[in-house]
Amino acid sequence: MPSSDRDSQGDVFDVGLLSPVSVNEEQLVGDARIAAAMVEVEVALARASARAGIAPESAAAAISSALDGWQPDVAELARLAVAGGNPVIPLVAVLRGRVATVDPDAAVWVHRGATSQDIVDTALMLVATRALARIDAALDAAADGLVQLTERHRATPMAARTLTQQSTPTSFGLVAAGWLLGVSHARARLPRSLPVQLGGASGTLASFVELGDVASAMALPALLADELNLAAPSIPWHTRRGPVTELGDALTTVLDSLGVIATDVATMSRTEIGELSEPGGHGVGGSSAMPQKQNPVRSVLIRSAAQRAPALAAELHRSSATAGDQRPDGAWHAEWPTVRELLRLALGASALARELLTGLQVDADRMRENLERTGPLILSERLALALGPRIGAARVQEYIDRGTRGENLVALLATEVAADPSLADVDLAELLDPTRYLGAADALIDAARTAAAVLRRNEARS
Repeated sequence: MPSSDRDSQGDVFDVGLLSPVSVNEEQLVGDARIAAAMVEVEVALARASARAGIAPESAAAAISSALDGWQPDVAELARLAVAGGNPVIPLVAVLRGRVATVDPDAAVWVHRGATSQDIVDTALMLVATRALARIDAALDAAADGLVQLTERHRATPMAARTLTQQSTPTSFGLVAAGWLLGVSHARARLPRSLPVQLGGASGTLASFVELGDVASAMALPALLADELNLAAPSIPWHTRRGPVTELGDALTTVLDSLGVIATDVATMSRTEIGELSEPGGHGVGGSSAMPQKQNPVRSVLIRSAAQRAPALAAELHRSSATAGDQRPDGAWHAEWPTVRELLRLALGASALARELLTGLQVDADRMRENLERTGPLILSERLALALGPRIGAARVQEYIDRGTRGENLVALLATEVAADPSLADVDLAELLDPTRYLGAADALIDAARTAAAVLRRNEARS
């Protein structure tokens, strides 16, 4: 268990009890994974240093032999991290001791030339890269579910709602197409490659130049990136925190897009609306007090993550803006739990979105019933556009106003049409058919599907 997640009684401090959105998904970004990633970075640095001609190959081999796949005691590491302000300082001491049991001469090459920030930043980028792959896969499956919903309900009419009220007819297929494009754009923003960090004490690579020369020092970050399958930075980014803020913004965009979907599903699954329902399952959505309820728990949890994300992204920007000097104090430290929490939320929300959107239940009959609840008034915009130029906008508005007061709008319009020979061509049944006032919904669905497919192909090529 993550040592920083233990209280004074030795009990686990955080396993997601108050953040159930991320349970079962957060292990990818837990303290144990981050500690393992730091060890992995140290091993990769030794190998890269040997490839650059800076460290002896025998030292790299001994370090790899002693540390590959080894997991430190995270609880002890966290306890010791307090004294130096970061976990790398005690970790290096432990790693050197372990390597010394294999080859005493190799131990000095553990972490040689690097600074703590090099290891923490690179480890976080490594952990983030693996989490992003899981998030991307979940979003891909969610997008597949949305494609199916879009096509299946292309012609399913429903009432659009603006500012909480019924406005004009739309189709559920178009609603789902909007969700699809939102998720697709969010996926496209996910970083496809995150950079290693390597600059030494002050970002000059001076230690590596001292151990080798300028050419080998300049080659080392790319070699480290190659060892870890990460990107090579142009220069060290100790105080240029773009990689971190861009990652945070991308994760927040994902959560934004999923939050919109979850908000719509939660609203449309209200008892009095009843147009959507989440996939069921034993014990899913139950209430502790009201056994008749089937709560939209996936949507609720996704919304909880979406609401927390913007403040976390803002914290990363605040830290970035105050990352002064050549290594920041405090601002850098504040990033660690913030990045991890964003990854944790995105992992959980994307997994829940996959479940939600591949099993979402749509009640087309209830959609039609709700659409007809407003009667012909839901076509007021169409009436104004079609009849206003012929009988006057004021006259149309008068009929609509009378309709809102309970008079029979259809009868009022029928009387008007019958009394005016110039309106003989008006087909009231067609004019008041909500399925005939969906505008370009079908074409917009095609446009959204095409745009989403283009984004998906571009991702596949990147």
